[in-house]
Amino acid sequence: MKTYILAINASHRGEKGITSLLLEKIKLGAEEAGTTWKTLNLAQLKINRCLSCYQCQRGKNSLTCVYNEKDDARLVFEKLSAASLVIYATPIYLMTMSGLIHHHVDPSISSKPFLPLIVCGNLETNSWKNAADYFRIYARFMEARQVGLLVRNASQLFEVGENPRLLQRYPKVRDVLSAYRQTGRGLADRGYVDWWTQRRANQEVIPVPFFGLLKHFRPVKRRVIEVLNTPSYFTDETGKHEFKK
Repeated sequence: MKTYILAINASHRGEKGITSLLLEKIKLGAEEAGTTWKTLNLAQLKINRCLSCYQCQRGKNSLTCVYNEKDDARLVFEKLSAASLVIYATPIYLMTMSGLIHHHVDPSISSKPFLPLIVCGNLETNSWKNAADYFRIYARFMEARQVGLLVRNASQLFEVGENPRLLQRYPKVRDVLSAYRQTGRGLADRGYVDWWTQRRANQEVIPVPFFGLLKHFRPVKRRVIEVLNTPSYFTDETGKHEFKK
């Protein structure tokens, strides 16, 4: 199954963010499997907010926005219509997703199989659950097939790239990045993310036994947050500061 994959990156940081870095790993695997890939960085586009004017719901203006010739929303919809599979990638800002766009029920746009990629620095499940629930409801409402769910917490650990010192402290980071590459291959070959690859991609990377349970205890959580937010913790062998807020 060779597909045309469209990735919509809703990060405010565009190509400079962790969301983009993770998308690049998926893209690498997808292109290795022979698929076509396109990324749209919404931060680089001009998309006006909805005015709730209802002009797109009336008569000859049906499905035509008043901003149709004045911003880039139509470009996004055209790319969505041409895609075989869509990745909706969003960081979590203030417990919810970024400004991903929604459209009137048009099967050529809204009913495409899709994969959500949710990226957050927080370790709490509740910080990203709101976004995951949105996509689950979206899939039902739009009769769109959700082909997996990627959730990457502790995202700070991925921003510094393949730092040998970091990878020594957090060896699971490398395995997660490998799983993202395998995700791309799976999407290209089968059109979905298999259970084992998704589990590897979503695994906890903090090297503490039973961390998935322990992270909910306040003293443990406080200590981890303290470490992850210490810039000097992310330096290379030369002492150069590599961590970017």
